[in-house]
Amino acid sequence: MPYMIDTYDKEHMHALRQALRDKHLDYLDENRALLLACGAKLEDDGVTGLGSFYIIDVETRQEAEQFINDDPFTKGALFDRISITRWRKAYLDGKCYL
Repeated sequence: MPYMIDTYDKEHMHALRQALRDKHLDYLDENRALLLACGAKLEDDGVTGLGSFYIIDVETRQEAEQFINDDPFTKGALFDRISITRWRKAYLDGKCYL
């Protein structure tokens, strides 16, 4: 069953987010088979990152924890906190899975 991972950047970390971004994107590309959705959470200016949100298709919480712990953003100490929650797919891309 998929998991949602919601991360929150530490305050005033835009420069660190930008410095780690290329490695983070490479990591996501290497793990794209697990990704149902992901992306940055942004300020209203559409530029400044506040955190990241992922929905990943793994079987266990341990796999979800390993995924986020291996992310360069996590390794670079960008995040203030991380929330991991199981997710039941109801609708995705306009399709109903109920």
